Amino acid sequence: MTLAAERTKRILTTHVGSLPRPPALSELMVARMDGRPVDSKLYADTVRKTVSECVAYQADCGIDIISDGEQSKTGFFAYVKERVGGVEARPPGAKGRAHTKEIDAFPEFYAAGHSGTQPAGSRCTGALSYTGMDILKADLDNLKSAIAGRNFTDVFIPAASVGTVEGAVVNEFYKTEDEFLEACAETMRVEYEAIVAAGFSVQLDDPRLAMHYMLNPEMTLEQARKWAWQRVEAMNHSIRNIPAERVRHHTCYGINMGPRTHDMEMKHLTDIILGINANYYSFEFANPRHEHEWKIWADAKLPAEKALLPGMITHASVLVEHPELIAERICKFAGVVGKERVIASTDCGFASTPRDVPEVHPTVVTAKLKSLAEGARIASKQLWG
Repeated sequence: MTLAAERTKRILTTHVGSLPRPPALSELMVARMDGRPVDSKLYADTVRKTVSECVAYQADCGIDIISDGEQSKTGFFAYVKERVGGVEARPPGAKGRAHTKEIDAFPEFYAAGHSGTQPAGSRCTGALSYTGMDILKADLDNLKSAIAGRNFTDVFIPAASVGTVEGAVVNEFYKTEDEFLEACAETMRVEYEAIVAAGFSVQLDDPRLAMHYMLNPEMTLEQARKWAWQRVEAMNHSIRNIPAERVRHHTCYGINMGPRTHDMEMKHLTDIILGINANYYSFEFANPRHEHEWKIWADAKLPAEKALLPGMITHASVLVEHPELIAERICKFAGVVGKERVIASTDCGFASTPRDVPEVHPTVVTAKLKSLAEGARIASKQLWG
């Protein structure tokens, strides 16, 4: 049964992509990131085994639409430098932005060591080209092997969006911003199309679409919206050969566990998000800064074939959401867009990097995902009887 058909029968569950890596894989990843020697066969075998375990883990948690957990990637955008020619690491010591709307509003909080931004770790020094087909093929083969004999409603692979790549790589080669953006789109198109050709859905990881306004203190709301529309045009160009039903889009406000008073409000983003040629839209909802925003979707013109994937559990708190609360959240969205257009998801990923302590401990992630599945069952019973 197709995803479109299955979501007319019950509330499905999914997540944004990254899930905690086991220590054995994290240690090997960090060693490679630091330039230390790592046996290539051991590494490949560990990734393959971990992906298989991650798929089984998602099934055990009750997740209907699964991914590879981004187990092979050093981060949702950091992996790009391993797969794109014309990109190299920036010199050591590159710093993040000294000023953002958030940092400027709460300087004492961020000065205490809380993360406000991540520095761009790569730079473009030549013409961009996709050179990582061997790495990507390993990802595709590992996931195909892991799902063999299992039945999931759908399977997706996250990939950095055009705007994410543009923001994570400092342009030192292309003459104009437009040229660089177009090159990012054409380069990442190769990855997107290969994922879909392998039989999976592709998720465009695009936090910068929502975060750009916060990251730039001098930027007005209208300027941020104009910037976002330009990235949507580039994104649509990059997925022009992919059916919308095979595309998910995810935006969020990053892993920042801060006050978040300068998040761009969803009422300023809905029309931009709906301009993306995807059938599934994932965004933050399960934290106090955004939980009121379900109401605005009542006024959005959501085509019948499209569905929302609002976060029903969050990475921004270690509190495990109660299934009854999750069911209430689901029913709120169902009341404004229709029950068949709601898929219960997460605010963001749960394992942004293998190097640091996870934002949310793996045992808590498990409890959250199981609560998500239980909340979806409760909501399904309430909505379908």
